[in-house]
Amino acid sequence: MENKEIVFLLADDHSIVRQGMEILIDEIVPNAKVYHTSSLLQIVELIQSKEIEIAIIDAHFPDGNSLHVLPKMRIANPNIKILVFTGLEEDLHVLKFIKAGANGYVSKLSEEDEIRLAISDIVHKGEYFSALSRNLMVQFVHNPDLINPLSRLSNRELQIAEMYAEGLGNLEIANHLDIKQNTVSTIKKNIFDKLKIENLVELVDLVKTHHKM
Repeated sequence: MENKEIVFLLADDHSIVRQGMEILIDEIVPNAKVYHTSSLLQIVELIQSKEIEIAIIDAHFPDGNSLHVLPKMRIANPNIKILVFTGLEEDLHVLKFIKAGANGYVSKLSEEDEIRLAISDIVHKGEYFSALSRNLMVQFVHNPDLINPLSRLSNRELQIAEMYAEGLGNLEIANHLDIKQNTVSTIKKNIFDKLKIENLVELVDLVKTHHKM
């Protein structure tokens, strides 16, 4: 347990998530001071004004993706510890958050004990990564393409993924590429399977986040 006051920032657009996390923080760090925000735009400002030491943040907010804010957080306080707490698939997303400056990554689908361990490790060790994340980091050393899940796609699949991201439908893509519409549907299914996603919203987000990194 820590005796000195530690200043936390909980950044998530769902208040119930922040409230639940604050309960766990209070158990682990009784002297914690906890600030809340539901806005991505407020994060850096609060880090500067409140001298935040540990930030626990979601990956997505209504006003954007927190991936691009992590480097700014690190500039605002080079010693800040950042734990990403998100519902995004760990195997698809953890490496890009580490690259952007995160000190830890834990899924919202985790058991409470794992979330508690993640908070404790961030406080006492300065980082938290699951066995899966550590394994991916080792693999990344040998295969840098791991950080970009779009590298799993063939050239044709990537071309069609980009067209979906631009808002084109199956018929428009088929006409543009001079292929059958059911061929587009088959390729779309392959894209979803390779990227472990279920809908076009997730595909558009992946293309916007990763393409031309």
